Amino acid sequence: MEKQNDETFKIVSLTSEDIRWPTSLQGDGSDAMHTDPDYSCVYVTLKLKNGTKGHGLTFTLGRGTEVVKSAVEAMKHLVIDRNCWEIFHNFGVFWRALTSESQLRWIGPEKGVTHLAVAAIINALWDLWARLEGKPVWQLLVDMEPEVLVSTIDFRYISDVITPEEAINLLKQNSATKTERQNDLLKNGYPAYTTQVGWMGYSDEKIKGLCKDYLLKAYTSFKLKVGRDFESDVRRCKIVRESIGWENQLMIDANQIWDVNQAIEWVIRLAEYKPLWIEEPTSPDDILGHAAISKALEPFNIGVATGEMCANRIMFKQFLQSGAMQFCQIDSARIGGINEILSVYLMAKKLNVKVCPHAGGVGLCEMVQHLQMWDYVSLSATKSGRMIEYVDQQHDQFEYPVEIKNACYMPPRHPGYSTELKQSAINEYKFPNGSWWVANAGTTKPVA
Repeated sequence: MEKQNDETFKIVSLTSEDIRWPTSLQGDGSDAMHTDPDYSCVYVTLKLKNGTKGHGLTFTLGRGTEVVKSAVEAMKHLVIDRNCWEIFHNFGVFWRALTSESQLRWIGPEKGVTHLAVAAIINALWDLWARLEGKPVWQLLVDMEPEVLVSTIDFRYISDVITPEEAINLLKQNSATKTERQNDLLKNGYPAYTTQVGWMGYSDEKIKGLCKDYLLKAYTSFKLKVGRDFESDVRRCKIVRESIGWENQLMIDANQIWDVNQAIEWVIRLAEYKPLWIEEPTSPDDILGHAAISKALEPFNIGVATGEMCANRIMFKQFLQSGAMQFCQIDSARIGGINEILSVYLMAKKLNVKVCPHAGGVGLCEMVQHLQMWDYVSLSATKSGRMIEYVDQQHDQFEYPVEIKNACYMPPRHPGYSTELKQSAINEYKFPNGSWWVANAGTTKPVA
């Protein structure tokens, strides 16, 4: 109770920034649905009375970032003047208060813009907690007693699938061998796959060159964007297969472009290229549609991966229950931050579905590595069939960027959630008054 009564641990400020990188100029991040994304984020900084800061963010694609920023500002009153240790010791209760504010919840609840704002604030709180403990977030989670970790989760709406007691038991199952897996992680890292080779806006020659480059970097799993034009998909799948060989893994990603029957027909026609999964084949909200696609593709040994735009733990519960996903893709900047993501990992463990996180956008790789590393050490106890997406963009904008070695994420060593942006990045890309945007008249169109 001493820390909870210490005025120096009071949160005295919450600031939010709209920061955008003009990635649309090179076609980076482009897919069938999002043809011209500017990788962006709402960047939240919490400051304690003693001067300690915590940083968090949620990922966006340019226009609309200002709307998420407004939602963060609307929640500020729920955070300011709170003692951070009082929050951490009652984190599940605080999380529910943040997501269930009696008026704000009407424009959610627990979905869309308001939930993206929640994620930014919650991610900043976890960064702050880990910094105060002097640990990276993955280590903070690994070191927690199961009862403490489970206390951070709101089990409302999911207790029909998993209870706090079951969650605690799952975390205790492999606790005796945690040190062995932690040592393996520190030595060998965690497997990554790359999407950098396959953006929709890339030329055939660029795809070939990138496949060659990433093979030399020891990658064995490659993802390609599909869905705009079937003949183009065939050509590009063939290019990637010929470049990486049949001994390596190919995944394809439609980013929600198809209707259910269209998805089934299209993917079956691409089955000759042996994709491991089809990602987001239809609307991210269509649970029964994903289940139908999963059933239709099962004879072809093609799984369905989804989750990067899943709204909340309740939808994840239904995806997992119904057999609608064979690969669960949590996203570190969506749903309600770490607290809610932990519940998805626990449900996936109970229902025996592999978690292969989505990453690649601004800060997503930096954050999600912590979560998957915790899962390996403390929950799933295996890397088999699991991997983390990797995209080689914007890492140089962070104080503590990801470290990739032999196509593996190496465990972060610095305290926090790896979310602190360099001040130079903020100065250059803050929208609309950062130096890049001023110099380019606030547009992402090439300047002559």
